[in-house]
Amino acid sequence: MPGSVHSQDPQDQSMVDVEQPQEELVLDERRILVLPGSSDTAASFQFEGEGHTMGNALRYAIMKNPAVEFCGYTIPHPSDAKMHLRIQTTDSTTALDALKKGFQDLMDLCDVVTEKFTVARDQFNEENSSKMQS
Repeated sequence: MPGSVHSQDPQDQSMVDVEQPQEELVLDERRILVLPGSSDTAASFQFEGEGHTMGNALRYAIMKNPAVEFCGYTIPHPSDAKMHLRIQTTDSTTALDALKKGFQDLMDLCDVVTEKFTVARDQFNEENSSKMQS
């Protein structure tokens, strides 16, 4: 009969952690793919590892661009970590340029939110630190 899991036998190596080889982390350079059937002014992009958070925020930022006629996103299947984004533009810009501008606008928006949050937090802490000391 096999020994107990709680065996104190120094020869029993069944529960000793085996040193696992460390795998090198390689970041996938192809997180955004242009899907087939795209043209300069109408393209679909596939984002690996993204979901509703990025999809809705990016759709909002891209739709603020007056040269964009349509922008929408879908999650093809809930068990796949993929998001598809469709952009259709006027002839004055390309779908790829609209995507780049959307990313930049979204980053600018995040910077503004971070700055306003930091100012409000510091003001709150300053006002409440005097109350805590009295």
